[in-house]
Amino acid sequence: MIKENIDLNINPRDDFYGYSCGGWQKSHPLKPEFSRYGVFDDIAEKSRKQVKELIEGLGEHPEAKQRGSIAQKIHDIYEQGLDTERREREGAAPIMPVVERIQKMDADTFTDTMAWLNRGAGGGFFGYGVGPNPADSSVNVLHVSECGLSLGDRDYYLEKSERNDTILQAFHKYVLTIMGLVGYAPEDAERVWESVIEIETEIARHKKTREERRNPLLSYNWMTTGEFLSRFPGIDWRGIFVGSGLKMPEELNVSSIKFIEWMSGYLPSLPIQKVRDYLVLIAISEGTGTLSEAFYEADFELYDRVMSGTEEKKPLWKRAMAIPNSMFGEAVGQLYVEKYFPEANKKYMKRLVENLRSALGKHIEELPWMSDTTKQKALEKLNVLKVKIGYPDKWKDYSEIDIDPERSYNHNILKATEWFVQDNYNKLGKPVDRDEWYMTPQTVNAYYSPQMNEICFPAGILQAPYFDINAADAMNYGAIGVVIGHEMTHGFDDQGRRFDKEGNLNEWWTPEDAERFKELTDRLVEQFNRVEVAPGVYANGLFTLGENIADQGGLRIAYTAWKDAHGDDNVEIEGFTPEQLFYLAYASVWAANIRPEEILSRTKSDPHSLGRNRVNVTLRNLDPFLKAFDITEGHAMFRPEDERVIIW
Repeated sequence: MIKENIDLNINPRDDFYGYSCGGWQKSHPLKPEFSRYGVFDDIAEKSRKQVKELIEGLGEHPEAKQRGSIAQKIHDIYEQGLDTERREREGAAPIMPVVERIQKMDADTFTDTMAWLNRGAGGGFFGYGVGPNPADSSVNVLHVSECGLSLGDRDYYLEKSERNDTILQAFHKYVLTIMGLVGYAPEDAERVWESVIEIETEIARHKKTREERRNPLLSYNWMTTGEFLSRFPGIDWRGIFVGSGLKMPEELNVSSIKFIEWMSGYLPSLPIQKVRDYLVLIAISEGTGTLSEAFYEADFELYDRVMSGTEEKKPLWKRAMAIPNSMFGEAVGQLYVEKYFPEANKKYMKRLVENLRSALGKHIEELPWMSDTTKQKALEKLNVLKVKIGYPDKWKDYSEIDIDPERSYNHNILKATEWFVQDNYNKLGKPVDRDEWYMTPQTVNAYYSPQMNEICFPAGILQAPYFDINAADAMNYGAIGVVIGHEMTHGFDDQGRRFDKEGNLNEWWTPEDAERFKELTDRLVEQFNRVEVAPGVYANGLFTLGENIADQGGLRIAYTAWKDAHGDDNVEIEGFTPEQLFYLAYASVWAANIRPEEILSRTKSDPHSLGRNRVNVTLRNLDPFLKAFDITEGHAMFRPEDERVIIW
């Protein structure tokens, strides 16, 4: 199995990623429906097929006929997703009540309309929601934030380049197409485009950069509601918040002071017609996947074909399944773990996590650049780190969501979205539920939450090649072990280190330690900045810093944990030493093929480095790796010792 992934024509000392992953890349050519496809996506595809079988199996369940049962809700919304004939008959009709309400909006009804849209039908100009207080993670508070952009990243609007021109032309075509689909005359559709591009370009100018978004200190601006209302008087915040179902709090957090200050002056200056045009576009864009196929085709052309290079639309069943898999995620997850997640896997993972925790503790104690004072607090944070494995101990209750097959697909999704929005609003002022999960069990991913100080590994990622209970320990530690160490290290990366053991934003490092940490991270940033990902385009080492720190930390911690637990492991497999197997397992999980357009898109939008760089750039810092493959001066993978960066 190991040699199947390898390309023996490539020298591992010169290109370890190509060597480790080349065989897999050749045997998994990129299919037209994907802009990138890797081992990660391969597991996700397996999980999707498993979930598909579970959802389709509910159709045979007696409860699927009982209105209000979870089986009925999941089955019916999935069937509506498959029913393209009905959606073709309905055309734009399901979204027209939203469009018409926005069209009728005037200055007097703007506040009520914005409140209504923010209950799930759309939004725009700014955002708000409920989550933990950065300074006191035990309580939920209101956060007022920037809005998003149709194209995702601000650079598409602000940077002049041939590629950006192509994307803006495609965006123009998209706007004209979907506005035509809801009945706008060509000249009116063109007016909408002019309004939208003007407004979104101004929004892009005033949004935080992707690097600024990485600094949690910039996202914490606590004030009383009175201060907030007097400081940003251009918008009827109270009317919008209360109208959308929120209770007005006494205090709140503004995550982007400069943006909200600008928007408070900018929004009242806009002619009402431009406001209508912008809000209509946002609302329709929210629903393109729930209307007739022409809407989805317009969406696919812009976001998938032009921006990511994807050649073919996803099969209908994948698009349909994504809705119940998200809307009723934990209910589907409950079915998933019953069938696909043995208890033995959870026990193995618990043991693995504790070995990793012990190894990270050892690394902290031995750090040459950190003072004993900060080390003690770091160890305290590590020791109380909460671990979630497989699935939640209590399942989410979806009983209040109503799925009525007589309603349109779009309307059912809108009603469910309203429930989720209100569910979030209802948390305001209440204690944070530390048992809540932020991923479903069937998700192929993992996370660290700085405010919860917890790591989570859903059942979906706990399968081969990330984890195989029957595989050699060197390979499990090199794959899922590194993932565990990666998430643990996020608690001490450039963002996570800002939060203390309770998950509160708090400077618990000495100034000298913080400065030494920055000196090391600046060097790591520069290593990635030097990598050319496309002709004339370089990786963004600052934007990807947190993930790069975590990759390196995960590798070092997992290696130590494996050596401590299985130090006498010297059995070779397929001619590889255990040390070589460890690094081959790590590299192989990032095997992928990717389109040129997607490389450019991810470089702007993804805080993770490209798979090739997660392997080659990171491993060149690690002495055990260099020794395992006898990499010395003169080999491309060699990095002189004085240029290597070791953080955790």
